[in-house]
Amino acid sequence: MAASTKVLALESPTQTGEWTVVLPRKGRHRRNSRKITIVKGQQQEQQPWVPTDLEIDPERQSKLMHKIQACMKKIENSQFFLAVLDQMQIPKVLNHFHRVLGSESQLQMVIYGIGSIESHETPRLQLSLALLMKRKFSWIGDIEVFDPVLSATESQVLEDLGCSVLSLNEQGRREAKKSTLFFMPHCEAELYNNLLQANWGVESLNRIALFGNSFETYEQHVSFKYYDQEVSLMNSSVAESVTHILAARRFIDEFRIETISDDYFAAFHDSSWHFFKLACENELQLN
Repeated sequence: MAASTKVLALESPTQTGEWTVVLPRKGRHRRNSRKITIVKGQQQEQQPWVPTDLEIDPERQSKLMHKIQACMKKIENSQFFLAVLDQMQIPKVLNHFHRVLGSESQLQMVIYGIGSIESHETPRLQLSLALLMKRKFSWIGDIEVFDPVLSATESQVLEDLGCSVLSLNEQGRREAKKSTLFFMPHCEAELYNNLLQANWGVESLNRIALFGNSFETYEQHVSFKYYDQEVSLMNSSVAESVTHILAARRFIDEFRIETISDDYFAAFHDSSWHFFKLACENELQLN
C-alpha cells in the first residue's frame, strides 16, 4: 500500500495563544488529522476525573459488550493477530520484554487515549488487541485504562472486561515505578512526550515497553508547512511537545507493526513497539 507524504503542519494560533500541530494520516483510509494543542507556559496537572454522565445504561452496556466480544473474535482469528504474536516472540523482541520485566513476574499494562469504545470501531479493535495479548501471555498483568471521553457505560464495560478505569487524569505522566507496558496506539504526540518526561531517567525508561505511534516517523517529519514556508521545529514554540520523543530516538529499539489487512489499517498503521536501552544518564541529554 503506497503511503502519502506526511508533514507536521503548523496551524494559526487560537485566541488563547494555543498552537495546533497536525500530523496527517496516510493511505486511503485517511481520517481527520491528529491534532495536538499546546498551551504556552501552562504545565498540565493531574486532575481527579469522573465521567460526565453518571448513569449506566444497561441496554447500551449489553450492546457494547457484544460489539467488543465480536471485535475480539475477529482479531483472534486474523492473520494480523498471528503476525503480532509472532513478532512479540521473536528473540530480539522477547529479550526486550524479559529485560523490562527484570525480576518481576508481570508487566502492568496502562492504556491511555483509547477513545470512545462505544462510538467507534477503531478503539474497540485497539482494546481487543490489548485484551487478547493479556489472555495470550501470562507475563502481562492487570490493565488500567484512561481516556477523558469515556462514559459511565463504557467505564462499566471496561470493568466487566477485567480492566480498571483510572479516576485520575494523569495527562500521560505515569512514573514507571515498576515494569509497565504502556499501550497507546494513535495518541497525540504530547501524551508520549509527557510520558517520557515523567520517566526521564535510566531506571524508569528501562522499565517501560511502549506500544504506540512510531517515533521514527515523528523524527522523519519534524518540519512544518506554514504559509508554504518551511519552519524549523526546534525554532518553534511547538518544539517542547516532541523534544523528548526526538531525544529518545538515540536509545530506542523500534519494531514496526505490520497491519497485514486493510481491516486493521485505521487502528494500527504507523504503530510500533518501543524499547529503551540506556546505560548511563549522559545519554539523556536533550540537545
